[in-house]
Amino acid sequence: MTRILKLIFAALVGGLLCALAPVCAAQQVVDKMVATVNAGVRTDLITYSDLLWQLALQPNTPLDNPNSQDLNRALRLLIDQRLILQEAERIPTIVPTQKEITDARDELARNFSSAVEFQQRLQRVGLTSEKLDEIVEQRLKMEKYLDFRFRNFVVISQKEIADYYRDVYVARFKARAPGRIVPPLEEVRAEIERTLTESKIESETDTFLDTLRERAEVVTLNPV
Repeated sequence: MTRILKLIFAALVGGLLCALAPVCAAQQVVDKMVATVNAGVRTDLITYSDLLWQLALQPNTPLDNPNSQDLNRALRLLIDQRLILQEAERIPTIVPTQKEITDARDELARNFSSAVEFQQRLQRVGLTSEKLDEIVEQRLKMEKYLDFRFRNFVVISQKEIADYYRDVYVARFKARAPGRIVPPLEEVRAEIERTLTESKIESETDTFLDTLRERAEVVTLNPV
């Protein structure tokens, strides 16, 4: 569920994005309110800095003068994240440990070419270590919630596995490795079951998000 990321703020931010990052002193950007999201729990604010922080955590995404397409993609993602997070916080027992937060932060950093590049991107948008931990913690809350809501209830039948093997796996294997012997079903049963499980979870999550979007109140304050 990597597409599912998050960030949450419920206060008006009026400072400068780079106030805490010396390397950014020459490119200060005035923050602004972009949208509010209310899924029946509370009203969360999304600011321009939230969008930049989202972009900074996405490898190979430009940070200099981000275009409207990238900003709106980040906004849609953040809206979905806010909706899921508000639902997740209805279950207060879903709280990540400090080790889980540290491990997830380290895994996130490994998506970039180097630790130096990762730190430079954080500094350029004024994303402090404390705020990064907060973002990672909230992402973990969402993942735990989605696992709790969907993964534990997914059932993959033996017929689904056999059908997938016959109709999809064999053809893909032959295309990737022409001339090689296709592994028998029993050797790849667990792999296929994992694939079908993730597919079902993603499909059910999409349906769940559609329902949240329909009943939520999302207000655009400043188009990006």
